[in-house]
Amino acid sequence: MANIPTATVGRLVTYLRVLTSLAATGVERVSSDELGERAGSSAFQVRKDLATCGRFGTRGSGYTVATLERELRRVLGLTREWPVAIVGMGRLGQALADYPNFGAYDFVLRGAFDVDPDKVGMAAGRLTVQHLSELPQVVRDEGIGMAFLTVPGAAAQAAADTLVAAGVRGILNFAPSVIHVPDGVRVENVDFLAGLQRLSYALGGLPAASVDVEA
Repeated sequence: MANIPTATVGRLVTYLRVLTSLAATGVERVSSDELGERAGSSAFQVRKDLATCGRFGTRGSGYTVATLERELRRVLGLTREWPVAIVGMGRLGQALADYPNFGAYDFVLRGAFDVDPDKVGMAAGRLTVQHLSELPQVVRDEGIGMAFLTVPGAAAQAAADTLVAAGVRGILNFAPSVIHVPDGVRVENVDFLAGLQRLSYALGGLPAASVDVEA
């Protein structure tokens, strides 16, 4: 299968979330119109996105929810267990460790790490916080391929380097800092402040003025 554009992958994730919700309420079939409406997209966009994954549905009768959910899980790599670690056990790290629904998509927390002696040894959900120096061994033992990075911005790059050196190839970065990783490692940034700033513009910002900018 050809590489799917990042924007399309984002919409596929949303479609899967809608399908999972529909399946939980006993819905067996869904049209592209309804799927698009629930996902904040259009029927045309739904059909175009799903066409990048294969041939699904029947014209005039829509999609079988269970089948499409299963196929999107396959396309998104959600047919296997993904061991995940958390680096940074402040309030956000603890909240993530306590989150109950990772298992619904086969994400399983296998390690929690910090460098603060006061946090090492504490409970984090079902885990015990370990020192970051133990990360490489745990990554090898547990087959960890992804990690949440929830450290302060000033510590983000060093922590990311430790993750990469240990063999982690996917980082969900909550730190308020841009991190740099080598080719072959994927970073997804979760920036709450940037989201609030976009909302600020949407709710009360002014159109961009025409100004002279000094070269």
